[in-house]
Amino acid sequence: MAKKKKLSKKSKKETKKTELGLDENIAGLLCYVLTWVSGLVMLLIEKKNKFVRFHAIQSIVVFLPLHILVMIPFIGWTLAFIIGPLTLILWIVLIIKAYQGEKFKIPIAGDIAENQLNK
Repeated sequence: MAKKKKLSKKSKKETKKTELGLDENIAGLLCYVLTWVSGLVMLLIEKKNKFVRFHAIQSIVVFLPLHILVMIPFIGWTLAFIIGPLTLILWIVLIIKAYQGEKFKIPIAGDIAENQLNK
């Protein structure tokens, strides 16, 4: 006879749900998917979850000024070649950190997001 192995109960890390019914790490990730646009959408939808609201505000504070800067004729277009790859790397890092459930603060932008969150 084969021995039965006892199934050990894995202690699942409890994930909080958002008003959308999503896990908060998924909602945090969605704040960055379409840069500042998805951050704005998530900020308007999510009223209670501070983790999601932090990432939504940080997304807006980081990516909206970059978007506006790149739209400036000549100067913005030139800077886009330098800032573009760095922005892509930052975008990927923020998505990964939010998915991992981390409250990853970008200098200045993270402080602004926390100040807005605590009002």
